[in-house]
Amino acid sequence: MKDTQGNRTYLISVILVAVLGGLLFGYDTAVISGADKSLQAFFLGSKDFTYNDFWHGFTSSSALIGCIIGSSISGWLASSLGRKRSLFLAGILFFVSAWGSMFPESMILTQGEPGLMLLVVFNVYRIIGGIGVGLASAICPMYIGEIAPSNIRGMLVSWNQFAIIFGQLVVYFVNFFILGDHIAPVIVSIGQGLNEITNGAEAKWAIESGWRYMFGSEMVPAGLFAVLICFVPETPRYLVSIGKDRQAKQILETINGAGKAQEILQDIKATMQVKTEPILTYGMLCIFVGIMLSVFQQAVGINAVLYYAPRIYEAMGFDNPMMLTVFNGIINLGFTCVAIFTVEKLGRKPLLITGSLGMAVGAIGVACTFGNESLQLLCMISIMIYSACFMFSWGPICWVLIAEIFPNTIRGGAVAIAVAFQWIFNWIVSTSFVPLSSSMGFWVVYSMYGIICFLAAIFVWRLVPETKGKTLEYMTQLWKDKLEHS
Repeated sequence: MKDTQGNRTYLISVILVAVLGGLLFGYDTAVISGADKSLQAFFLGSKDFTYNDFWHGFTSSSALIGCIIGSSISGWLASSLGRKRSLFLAGILFFVSAWGSMFPESMILTQGEPGLMLLVVFNVYRIIGGIGVGLASAICPMYIGEIAPSNIRGMLVSWNQFAIIFGQLVVYFVNFFILGDHIAPVIVSIGQGLNEITNGAEAKWAIESGWRYMFGSEMVPAGLFAVLICFVPETPRYLVSIGKDRQAKQILETINGAGKAQEILQDIKATMQVKTEPILTYGMLCIFVGIMLSVFQQAVGINAVLYYAPRIYEAMGFDNPMMLTVFNGIINLGFTCVAIFTVEKLGRKPLLITGSLGMAVGAIGVACTFGNESLQLLCMISIMIYSACFMFSWGPICWVLIAEIFPNTIRGGAVAIAVAFQWIFNWIVSTSFVPLSSSMGFWVVYSMYGIICFLAAIFVWRLVPETKGKTLEYMTQLWKDKLEHS
């Protein structure tokens, strides 16, 4: 009897290393939340320029510039360097960013003296980290999707989303313990985009050193990831694309069993007669679906909750916004697990459609109850429904589909395009929420998000193919058939 099982212990160990990239993704994007006020207070002491709200807004979001760059070049790197070496590069970028953000003086500028040049250098290091995030966000799910057996691929790719949310929670607690008994600075607005510190003496340690340790703490998981990624294999699909069929077969035998390996190898080779093809070889619809999956994942407005939860809960009148934010984070982890354990049973489309409709209900609930003190509890529940529905649907399943739907010969470039759109719309949603909610009100913004959620459900129902149980090679034939009948 042929071996068709494979070594699941080996597979799981490889996936655990790969999802460390997702953890770093979450860690890097959330580390700024704890360092935010201390960093602002540090640069308020600059003598050669005025550190106003514009500069702080740019500094807080500068990593997103790197995310767009990293995701845009991820396809080229994945195709030229390979998936494994691209992830190693991402780990190095994470480490360099963490070190440089901790010591932006870099042994050249005067230690501890804030100024415009130091701010520029700090933001360069944050952009470097953002490039690492952009690479990891595109290549981690691609790597997992290409190495995982088709019958559990969705579950394994979903673990990447769990790692992202877990990384965010980890850094919340790390920042909390770093601050310890020290006091965070209190910054008040004095008008015209200017601010001042009201407790500078008491918050001296946090202003001078606290934010440095918060950014520097990322060196630990980044260094671990860069080392461990050296011990995982390259994906069989990439190895076949560069003519290394023997190595690809060995990996397939280890993961899928000898009996299944030859069959999978033949399927891969049949779809890779050439290494790469033009991005529109399989039609515009293929690329459009990938782009819109990314656009909807951000346009539903989830980052308005993830990035601004304390501000929202404070505006709702709650006295303990940080506690509610942590509670919300725990709920997010729990509902991500729902996706992990149901994606192979229920399929991708049912989870996305159900999640979209649940998010629409939650968003409309916020719109109808926000600002009414007697409905405060219902408003909070609506936000948590909105967030939880995202976590079992668009959060992980979007990444699963992006890793699955593209044919082998265009996957690197197509994933890069889709993920670049994701980061662009992440930036749009993140930067527009505060001014929109201030000028138009929370109820208008959340009503808009609710409508977008309904549109997302219709999009999935009409255009997104179901990939549950399908091989990656099957997608080549699916898009060829759609192109022929269009």
